[in-house]
Amino acid sequence: MRLMDLLTPEAILPSLKVNSKKQALQELSEKAAEISGLPARQIFDALLQRERLGATGIGDGIAIPHGKLSNVKRIFGIFARLERPIDFEALDGAPVDLIFLLITPEASGADHLKALACVARMLREPATAATLRTTRDPAALYSLVAHASKPYAA
Repeated sequence: MRLMDLLTPEAILPSLKVNSKKQALQELSEKAAEISGLPARQIFDALLQRERLGATGIGDGIAIPHGKLSNVKRIFGIFARLERPIDFEALDGAPVDLIFLLITPEASGADHLKALACVARMLREPATAATLRTTRDPAALYSLVAHASKPYAA
């Protein structure tokens, strides 16, 4: 499985305008609800619950908020490039401008961790991150995110 299996072109937000981590999670939850048909509040609550365990800002301007839900059938994601960086309580203290949201089935087990690792590898590739930061076209962003990663074993 590749990241393209987790994303649709509609799951790309090329210039999300938010002022806070909470607002970013709310906006991403709304988009995830649109794509999945799940209640936005349920998604938002799962993300907040995970954030309470520890911030999902991994450093270098990148965050990978994620949550598990019992009524999700398959892993899916949303990529957002922020219009301007925000504080995401990242490990390195740097503001975040690239966010990849992952929603997984509650029983996804190792697949959840494999998907997280795949996303982190893709976003931490310096050339990929630099291109993501300068690209505003949704189709180009989708192509870059969907095809930049190596497959992960599912």
